[in-house]
Amino acid sequence: MLGTYFYHEILRKTVISFGTLFNDIHIRHKDNNNKSISDMKVALAYGPMQKFLARLEQQPDLNRATQITLPRMSFEMTNISYDATRKSTITQTFKATDGSNLRKVFMPVPYNIGFELNILVKLNDDGLQIIEQILPFFQPSFNLSVDLVNVIGEKRDISVVLDNISFQDDYEGDFATRRALIYTLSFTAKTYLFGPVADTPEGLIKKVQLDYHTNMDRENKRRELRYVVTPKAVKDYDGDNTAVLTFNISATEVRFTVNDTTNFAVGDRIVIDSEVMQIKEKPDATTLVVKRGFDRTLKVEHLEQARVNKLTTADDNLIDIGDDFGFSETSSIFTDSLQFNPATRTDS
Repeated sequence: MLGTYFYHEILRKTVISFGTLFNDIHIRHKDNNNKSISDMKVALAYGPMQKFLARLEQQPDLNRATQITLPRMSFEMTNISYDATRKSTITQTFKATDGSNLRKVFMPVPYNIGFELNILVKLNDDGLQIIEQILPFFQPSFNLSVDLVNVIGEKRDISVVLDNISFQDDYEGDFATRRALIYTLSFTAKTYLFGPVADTPEGLIKKVQLDYHTNMDRENKRRELRYVVTPKAVKDYDGDNTAVLTFNISATEVRFTVNDTTNFAVGDRIVIDSEVMQIKEKPDATTLVVKRGFDRTLKVEHLEQARVNKLTTADDNLIDIGDDFGFSETSSIFTDSLQFNPATRTDS
């Protein structure tokens, strides 16, 4: 609830990302022979336009080179508003991992952040150079990839939309008053705000059990079938290096030789590179006959000296969040009227 401290720095990251778009803009001046005589990077700072105008007007040394002060750009965040058009179910959550722990996160809330980019120049050509380096990238939007929540590695594309362009020529006053041409570009950044990220006791689901009943009668219902599914590893986790191939094998060969079959038995699952196989026969101490492409893995060629690893329950227990895995399925038939109690994990 309110009062739970969290701070993902999403607004700060959005402001920084927006400013980064315009921090490498240059203008060039040329002589009568069209030869470049200067290349200037346009200064960029966060702050309201009025502050920079006041500083410009109060500059006591009017004989200083104009380019020391102008051109320059300033930007600021002007408003934050909720975007109902991107609304998702407020109670919906999704799971994310920080690499070792599973985290539960509510769906983010869509908000629009308004920005103003002000371009202050003395020469109109300087302003046109800057504007022309910005406008082609907004049609009318430009996507920024922002790492919104570091703890779960949540990255999203933030759409920055160019809403409006206005122009102002401040040239009122006497002859000594400095001229300032001001281009104002209004943008909307469509970002997302996340709430607190909670640790969850839930980990990788290791077992799914389903009981089928004959009818919906709560008093006399009788279960008939139990279906149990557990995950199976499709890669070697414990690095047992059980054997190695002694020859190359094609993607279709089901009989091949290894240096030693002592630790293998009929029915075992083995993995070579990324292909899982099941042993069907073990004719002698160096030969295996297998079923290829087991657990829906791809049948591929394997080279001599490739490692042949045995997949066991130890590998199944080491399956990590985000890994691919297969399934082991069992079913049981019942004629009793017992029910499974999740609290005690027994039938009663």
